[in-house]
Amino acid sequence: MARQQRKIRAQFRKNRTIRTRRTNWTRQFRQDPLNEDEAAGTERISGKGELARRRTVTGERVADEAGSPFSVRLEVDETGCRSGRVLGVSGLTNAVQGDDGTVYRCATRRLLKTLSTDQRHVVVVGDRVLFRTISGANEGIIERVEPRHGCLSRATGGRRQVLVANVDQVLIVVSAAQPRLKRELIDRLLISAEKGRVRPVLCINKIDLVDPVSLVPLAGMYSQMGYQVLLVSAATGFGLQRLRRVLAGRQSVVVGQSGVGKSSLLNVLDPSLQLAVAPVSSENEKGRHTTTNARLVPLCFGGCVVDTPGIRQFQLWDVIPEEVAGFFRDLRPYVSRCKFPNCTHIHESECAIKNAVADGRLDQRRYESYCHLFAGDEG
Repeated sequence: MARQQRKIRAQFRKNRTIRTRRTNWTRQFRQDPLNEDEAAGTERISGKGELARRRTVTGERVADEAGSPFSVRLEVDETGCRSGRVLGVSGLTNAVQGDDGTVYRCATRRLLKTLSTDQRHVVVVGDRVLFRTISGANEGIIERVEPRHGCLSRATGGRRQVLVANVDQVLIVVSAAQPRLKRELIDRLLISAEKGRVRPVLCINKIDLVDPVSLVPLAGMYSQMGYQVLLVSAATGFGLQRLRRVLAGRQSVVVGQSGVGKSSLLNVLDPSLQLAVAPVSSENEKGRHTTTNARLVPLCFGGCVVDTPGIRQFQLWDVIPEEVAGFFRDLRPYVSRCKFPNCTHIHESECAIKNAVADGRLDQRRYESYCHLFAGDEG
């Protein structure tokens, strides 16, 4: 049954309105002393007029789920459009691969860029789009972004940044050494993956630099919570066959710090990719930003993967402190056993989570990571 299209009022961005209030009173007074007889006695601010940018568009309202950029699905003439998937975003240009395999350089329709949204970017890597081609050139215009599923998001400057859309799983790559392993970043990425309904897989690279036995407690802890953990080495090839089976036939995204070996692992798995890599800095043991833009690439053994730039900070989006404990699989069973129903598990007495940490049933570092997230610390 076809969906009914109708005209609806849509909210647009307020990026072309003049200042609602004057803020240059001091400068004006110095240039021209204030005349009290001509000064306005009151100033009124209204929610109408230039403060409200609304237009009537043809389309339908959709639920804003899984990182969808708009609550409005625009109606377009699909007979003159092609469907495709965004392979990469560079400035105002998007690389879109059509169903025929041809890659087009596409701009974004102005109407899409001016619709009101809380997201930093309208089009992201992995998006399914409808685009109109320009005759005689491999160029086009993106007319509509289809509803998304399986998104990985973070907060940037108070707005939502969707790193990738329409993926099945996220491969969280960390290094056993050089750079050091950040457990707080792992926990943040796990929460973001579960919130975006993406299956997380933890991949510990560079195990050839340490004694693998030292990684058993960490790998065992996350494995007991139901997460798949892979111990691999891009240098020696250990564990790469298992990693290949995890990626084969799936839509995946690879995330992690700079220098952990994300691109190196992909190059070993599929030498035809030839992704740029660089060694870790010998001065501070931090990685260099070799990968500058997210890019979706097909794998020779089936499936595709999105290689993303290195992450140094990862702030959670749309997660309030009271929800944090529910995203920790090991803390979740103890939440209902606390004495107080609104227990924050920080300072209260007779807290089941604090007692479990004291008894050794919960990992101390996992609890510390929870405390940092509850307090809203940046990570």
